Amino acid sequence: MTDRGSAITHKARWAALAAGLSLLFPVAVQAQALNACDLNVDQAVNVVDLQLATNMVLGLAPCTATVVGTGMCNIVLVQRVTNAALSGTCITLHSATLTWTASTSSNVTGYNVYRGTQTGGPYTKITFTPVAGTSYIDTTVLAGQTYYYVTTAVDNSNNESVYSNQVPAAIPTP
Repeated sequence: MTDRGSAITHKARWAALAAGLSLLFPVAVQAQALNACDLNVDQAVNVVDLQLATNMVLGLAPCTATVVGTGMCNIVLVQRVTNAALSGTCITLHSATLTWTASTSSNVTGYNVYRGTQTGGPYTKITFTPVAGTSYIDTTVLAGQTYYYVTTAVDNSNNESVYSNQVPAAIPTP
């Protein structure tokens, strides 16, 4: 038998989570072809990117590079950025950058990101754990494809909200 008080508390918590979602929706999706070696995203691969790559490998900066693979910062990264700085050639990577407005609910601990290939879904969760911030870069997109993104809020009890509004992203062809 469920305690009426705890059922009301749970219902109120869920309502608060859902109410906070009135502001939760992707407000921008940017699909782009990135030069993966341009680590500081200033449209040039140079000594600044080489220093950033070195700092990532040494653990002095967060590993945000996708040159070798997502979250992989090793000596190969430094070599590829060096080669790109000298020759201008680097791996081209497609991505979709999502940003959204934070939920106003006080107990939200993160957000799940879902992606579909048809408007209205079905959607597949593409984040393994909830994203702590209000942005996400999807580096697993394919050139020439259109994706449809939604997000959900996750609270400190691991309850998940309903889907946000859907936002499309058309990925360019090389």
